Amino acid sequence: MSESVIEVSDLTRRFGAKTALASVSLSMPRGAVYGLVGANGAGKTTLIKHLLGLLRAESGSVRVFGLDPVADPVSVLSRIGYLSEENDIPGWMRVDERIRYSRAFYPGWDDVYAEEPRHTFGLDPMVKIRNLSKGQMARAGLLIALAHRPELLVLDEPSSGLDPIVRRDMLGAVIRTIAHEGRTVLFSSHLVGEVEQVADHVTMISRGRIARSAPPEVIRESHRCVTVRFPEPRHRPPTVAGVMRWESQDQEWTAVARGGSGELEVAVAGWKARIVAERFPSLDEVFVAHAGEAAAPAEDV
Repeated sequence: MSESVIEVSDLTRRFGAKTALASVSLSMPRGAVYGLVGANGAGKTTLIKHLLGLLRAESGSVRVFGLDPVADPVSVLSRIGYLSEENDIPGWMRVDERIRYSRAFYPGWDDVYAEEPRHTFGLDPMVKIRNLSKGQMARAGLLIALAHRPELLVLDEPSSGLDPIVRRDMLGAVIRTIAHEGRTVLFSSHLVGEVEQVADHVTMISRGRIARSAPPEVIRESHRCVTVRFPEPRHRPPTVAGVMRWESQDQEWTAVARGGSGELEVAVAGWKARIVAERFPSLDEVFVAHAGEAAAPAEDV
């Protein structure tokens, strides 16, 4: 667990005038599920492309298994399974042909291991890829990513556009076949609730910067959602130290605050208002408060 699979230090990347990543640093030790969450365009895919060696760091450094993925792509990529929203499996191939084609690139390919998810996913080996549904294509892509028993599985928005049942099956397969075997998963998504279900550690990224990075329960329990009822409707929220975001419903305003609610309680007494509810926020509420933008909530699965 002490060995870092991924080490990123002060990584910055610009595309013209746009800063896609700004001094991003993160470390991912072996044997856990890491969630990378952010709205579309936040910088998640740009970060992943650096990890895969598809982009060279303009400043800072990127190491995967202690290696530079740009300088030593074969040694790095042979140990990674990768699945993205953009499935690039050729449509003219049958499922079994795609499996045989992929097997040739990985000495560690395990036919028995690959057969289990194929059977679980209900993939007919004789069906052409172009005749698969979107959900079946995603399952086929996951099978290819898993079958050589990668040390690191990178999932970049793998379930975008899929129905809740397919998403549940895919997440279940990841947990069973990777995390329980002591390997590592990097799971990038704009579906905050989906990440929250499976991740041991969550990194929130917004506009190319890390907003928060910690285990989900630590993130939630270090914030409070506090609903305040005022004697009469307010058009603007009050300013209180530690409060990151307010949302209003007539006379009631709900604050997302860092730490405890002590400062807010003192302020409420002076407003002749009262606290009517207090709870830990969801991960999505914390993300919106930190980033000032909403990532999409996941459907129930």
